[in-house]
Amino acid sequence: MAESAIFFVYLIFFLYLCTPNKKQATDMISNSKYVTRRPKECEMVFGIRAVIEAIDAGRVLDKVLVRRDMSSAIGRELLLKLKGTATQVQRVPLEKLNTYTDKNHQGVIAFLSPIEFYPLENLIQSLYDEGKTPLLLMLDGVTDVRNFGAITRTCVCAGVHALIIGTRGSAAINGDAIKASAGALYSLPVCKVENLQNALTYLQQSGLRLVAATEHTDRNYTEVDMTVPTCIVMGSEEKGIYEENLKLCTDQVRLPMTGVIESLNVSVAAGVFIYEAVRQRNCQ
Repeated sequence: MAESAIFFVYLIFFLYLCTPNKKQATDMISNSKYVTRRPKECEMVFGIRAVIEAIDAGRVLDKVLVRRDMSSAIGRELLLKLKGTATQVQRVPLEKLNTYTDKNHQGVIAFLSPIEFYPLENLIQSLYDEGKTPLLLMLDGVTDVRNFGAITRTCVCAGVHALIIGTRGSAAINGDAIKASAGALYSLPVCKVENLQNALTYLQQSGLRLVAATEHTDRNYTEVDMTVPTCIVMGSEEKGIYEENLKLCTDQVRLPMTGVIESLNVSVAAGVFIYEAVRQRNCQ
């Protein structure tokens, strides 16, 4: 494996020397699918028993990679401990695990979360007990860490009470996310839920208006009342809000588009929706 890495470095250096346009060469290297940022060892836990101990010690895990064909008794014990938690579990080939570390990982690598996650039910109850009118944001399928960080920063600036994400199909909560949010993730309660549909149902039963940002409607975003307890739901730029989640939303609204571009970047769109809610609440 070390020999392959050395060969790759020499290959990249050779390509750089042979390319007349150095900026183009640099961009090619930066965008190569083979070049990935290896997480720092302090962000990861290797080995089955070590990960079990981390869980028992109360460490918050963002994601756990498990070797696809792992079937040992201790491996099953680990999976049982992870079942029903907010931690994403992915079964991957051995080659995938080896890209993260050269150490003996025993087929398991856990990624530590730099923040604590809040139980959704406790957070909603706490907001009502404090006499607040909840303003939440749910992200459905937003995986780009830069968009995620920018949205988080806007939430903190605008006073959004919490961010809701799913255990799957969401940007990783890691050092890159913290940096992209300019540290805002340390200040914003994040609820990580196993099932967004169940979360939406609970929010509706708890008296929140569910406002979906979607292009599949003619209703303008300023026409919905967000002075009441509200959860704004944003989908990914590629797929939008998952259809089953969209059906559960009480209101579907859109941003008016008059130019040749038909949509905004999701972080920009989220900012528009959030500050419309702020504007309405300040005008009361």
